[in-house]
Amino acid sequence: MSDLPSLAELEEITGAAAPAAAEILLGDCLLSEGPPLPSEARLALAAAMVEAGYRRIGLTSLRDPARFPGFADAEVLLRGAPRRPGIVWQVLCPDLMAIRRALVAQDGGWGPEEVLLPIAATDAAAEALLGEDRAARWSRIGEMAAQARGRFTLCASIDAAFAEGAEPAGVLADAERLAEQGISRIAIADAEGAATPPRVRDLIGWLHGGLPTASFIARFSDRRGTAIANTLAAIESGLAEADAALGGAGGACCAEDLAAALAAMGLGTGLDPAALHRAGRAAEQALGQALHSRVLHLAEAGQSKPGSGDPT
Repeated sequence: MSDLPSLAELEEITGAAAPAAAEILLGDCLLSEGPPLPSEARLALAAAMVEAGYRRIGLTSLRDPARFPGFADAEVLLRGAPRRPGIVWQVLCPDLMAIRRALVAQDGGWGPEEVLLPIAATDAAAEALLGEDRAARWSRIGEMAAQARGRFTLCASIDAAFAEGAEPAGVLADAERLAEQGISRIAIADAEGAATPPRVRDLIGWLHGGLPTASFIARFSDRRGTAIANTLAAIESGLAEADAALGGAGGACCAEDLAAALAAMGLGTGLDPAALHRAGRAAEQALGQALHSRVLHLAEAGQSKPGSGDPT
C-alpha cells in the first residue's frame, strides 16, 4: 500500500492552504486616512483609482470638522465622487453625528455605500485613537449600528489588534460582538506595525474558526516595514480582501507593491497595472513628494535608460 496521498487528498491539502478566492479585492484608504489634500486633488485621485479598477475606496472621514479641519470637505467629496456600477464609496464614521451626516447625504442621493465604524482591541488604544475607553466605545457602536443598519453596508475596524495587551481570544470576542450587531465585514487593523506573519496566521485561524460567516479585511501599517509580509500572510490564511494606499502614503501598505506581489503569486486584483501606476504617480504629484512604491520607482528607473519606452 502506497504512503503517497491520493489525488483527492492532494486536492484537499492544496485547497486548504490556498486563499478562498482567486481574486483579491484591494480597497484604498489613502483619501480617508492619508495626508490632507485640497478637494480637487482628492477627487482627481478618486477618479484615477476608479480608472485603475478599484471597487471599494475609502473616500473621506466624517469626523467633526471643527476638530479635524482636514476633513471639512467631506460632503464636497461625496457630491463629487464619480458614481459607477460596482464602485463602493466608504466613509469613516467615528461617532453618531458622523452617521447622521452620512444619512443626510444618502437622503440627498450622494451618500456613501459603506460606513466604517472603528473600535480598538485595548483600553489604551481606545483612549489614544478614539478618545474614550472600550465600554464607552461599545455603547457608541451600538447606537451607530442601530442608526445605520439597513441604510448602508456596515463595516468595522478592530484597531490595535496586535498591540500590547491584545490577544486573539479578545479580538475574536470583539468580532463576535460586532456580528451580533449586524456587522459582518470586519477589518483587522494594525496601525502600530506590531504584527508579524506568524501572529497574523494565528489570529486569522482564531477568527475563521470562531466566526466563519464573517468577511475579514487585512489592514496593516508599514511602520516597521512588514505590511506586505503581514498582508500576504493574511491572504495565505484565507482572507480575500485587503486595504492599502497608493505609494504607502500615511504609513499604510503600499498598493502598487502589494498588487505586484499578488500577481507574482498568481492572484489577481482586478486592477490595471498601468492605470495603477498612473494613479501612484498622481498621488506623488498631489502630495508633492516621492512615496514608497518600489515597483513604481523601479519601473521609472527602467524607463529612463536609453532605448526604454514607457509601458504604462
